[in-house]
Amino acid sequence: MKKTAKFYASNPEAKAKKDAYNKEFNKKPEQRAKRAELSKINREHQKSGKGKVGDGKDVSHTKRGVVLKPASVNRGSKSDTAGDKRARGGKK
Repeated sequence: MKKTAKFYASNPEAKAKKDAYNKEFNKKPEQRAKRAELSKINREHQKSGKGKVGDGKDVSHTKRGVVLKPASVNRGSKSDTAGDKRARGGKK
């Protein structure tokens, strides 16, 4: 179990706060649109044979456009977009 997972397992109040934030964040129209777009692209990749259901890959927005990546890499990505760099104190 990773450090963050251990923290939330031992701090139910913090997990509840995080879950409440995520619930509100994921309700936003722009997030819903982004999720719908990525799901649509994922289905297209499955139809064309580039991806399969349960292959563990996500569609990711990168500088090169939309690409398939392993979910673990995509969710831990820190350098794919300018927003990621800015959020972590990198280039502006």
